[in-house]
Formats: sequence, structure tokens, C-alpha cells
Amino acid sequence: MASPIQEILQVEKAMVREFNAGNMESVLSHFHPRVIGFSSTQQERVSGLGAMKKTFNYYRQASPHMKYQIAQPKVQLFGDTAIATFHWTVELGKGRPRHLIKGRGSHVLTHQNGKWLIVHEHFSRAH
Repeated sequence: MASPIQEILQVEKAMVREFNAGNMESVLSHFHPRVIGFSSTQQERVSGLGAMKKTFNYYRQASPHMKYQIAQPKVQLFGDTAIATFHWTVELGKGRPRHLIKGRGSHVLTHQNGKWLIVHEHFSRAH
């Protein structure tokens, strides 16, 4: 049986695979319906699963050749709440050189009904 930290790391890795495969329904299954977050590309708060879906679809449509990666994930556990932090990279385009965008991300998760769900997401670009 996986530890809570391992379960959360598995969620993060699954989201990378699912996002890169374009499987937005699977990506969204890791989020709580009332998720709230901040995107690295807009000032407004992203509120709810529908708004999160709209944001992800915008990214996928804006650049069909996109690869999302995370590195150095760290999970802090506080009972049924956890914080996952990581560095992210988005690679845009084909060929060389490719355009890289780098930043930092965090997810706040809650454990409900045997599953870890993201209730808050915050992405910011590195400067």
C-alpha cells in the first residue's frame, strides 16, 4: 500500500502524462469541483472545475505542440490536507530551438472518500 506522499506524487505524475496526452477529462478528475487557482498567464482567479477546464483547453488550443513537465516535487502532509510544490517547464513548438517557459507550482490537496483531490492550484512563471 502506498503512503499518502506516494499517492500524491502519483497524482502529480499522472497529471503530467494525461495533460501531455490531451486527456483533459482525466486531468480534471484530480481536481475538487470547487477548485480555485491562479494561472501563470492571467490575473483573474480560476474558480471551479468548469473554469479550470476552460483554462486547460485554452493552453492546448494555443499551442498544439506542448509538453508539460515537473521536477523536484515535494509533498508536505498535514493530516487530510497536503501541499505539493514543484518546478514546471512547458516546451512549445517542434524542432530546435524550442521555446521553454519555466515556473513554480503548488497544489493544495484534501483527502476525501479515499482519494486525494486538488482544491487549490497556483502556477507562476520564473523571472
